[in-house]
Amino acid sequence: MGGIKATRVSRRNVLELGASALGLGLVDLLRLRALGSGSSRARANKSLIVFWTNGGLSQQDTYDMKPDAPPEFRGSYRPIATTVPGIQITERFPRQARVMKQLSIVRSVHHENGIHAPSAHWMQTGYFGPTLARNAPQKPSFGSVIGRVRGASEGLIPPYVAIPQAEAFGYQGAVYLGAAYNPFELGANPNAMDFRVPNLALPRELRLSSVRSRTQLLREFDALQREADHASVNDDLNSFKSQALEMVTGEKVRNAFDISKEDPRLRDRYGRHQYGQSAILARRLIESGSTCVTINTGYWDHHDDIDKGLETQLSPLDAAIGALVEDLEDRGMLDDVVIYCAGEFGRTPLINGNAGRDHWANCFSVLLGGGGLKGGMVVGASEYRGGKVRERPVSPGDLLATIYQALGIPLDTHFEDATGRPVSIVAGGKTIHELV
Repeated sequence: MGGIKATRVSRRNVLELGASALGLGLVDLLRLRALGSGSSRARANKSLIVFWTNGGLSQQDTYDMKPDAPPEFRGSYRPIATTVPGIQITERFPRQARVMKQLSIVRSVHHENGIHAPSAHWMQTGYFGPTLARNAPQKPSFGSVIGRVRGASEGLIPPYVAIPQAEAFGYQGAVYLGAAYNPFELGANPNAMDFRVPNLALPRELRLSSVRSRTQLLREFDALQREADHASVNDDLNSFKSQALEMVTGEKVRNAFDISKEDPRLRDRYGRHQYGQSAILARRLIESGSTCVTINTGYWDHHDDIDKGLETQLSPLDAAIGALVEDLEDRGMLDDVVIYCAGEFGRTPLINGNAGRDHWANCFSVLLGGGGLKGGMVVGASEYRGGKVRERPVSPGDLLATIYQALGIPLDTHFEDATGRPVSIVAGGKTIHELV
């Protein structure tokens, strides 16, 4: 075929458009999603936004400070009061302190593993699984479960999105639920000046105007089929192809990802950094119909010089969470969106010889709010120096059960694994009753 014209789609363009866009290709992904849509769906119109602190957020420097402990335990930051009497958090979280009535802290999360990969799997699936010798994911992530059970609230919007991409350990995927329920990976930094979503971009030779005409597009596919002979694109333009093209060329999906449409002053409130712009994009996606958006906030594994590492991360995280709570409340959405901030474990109570903190799974903290959950609460407590749970132990399964219940997903939901064995989505976890 000759050169590309504005009204002509080449075989190479169609292959690129149909096969690149979501890893599987939009057509394949939509077909797989349709095949898996037979399960009963939860009816609650609620969604989840996750701030995943990959590597392990230090609870002693954030949500469970120990100001009366010796300096080698308490760290460098001072606690500050919040809007809830008796609840204190780090001085680096003033925005969250202002909205603490809408948020709650669980200070007694624990499991029995201090290695990144198994712990990340445990916190995101409810199950201990991988080991250093066998790192492959064993169970589906909570985001994939939500995408499978709930789907998207609106049309072609991806139900489960990872910003900017899924975390490196590989445990935010669908495993035996099927590739259609892996996260849609943004593949770009929302704070970049030239931000665009590669997976929704047209091939460079094509102009949007040249493919929006369905009649013209059909004619071009017919011509392409005649020329392609037995090529792989020699199929009917079925409903999945039509949906894929609509997802790439239609206004709704493209607009959902277009944060340039937001008021610049609101974007400033979230913060002109990756955390803040990821959070405002997550809110746009939830508004448009996504049901789970995970913001992967970078690496928090501060074995050395923890103060230096936290100084670059705590304030942006605070701005993103604080602004998101306020924005959702202003829009009347807070009761419909669960906010969750967690990582695979916490950090050691004792600061090490390199001025850092090491892995600690015996007792750590997570943040929950919105979605009808009770705010202004602290669940559980750690011991004086933060080493162990003092009261009300909470497991990864308990956290997932609480999130699923808030989203209206039945806790007795099971899916068959690769061997045909039914597997619970909560791994025996129980709802944190203080929050629901």
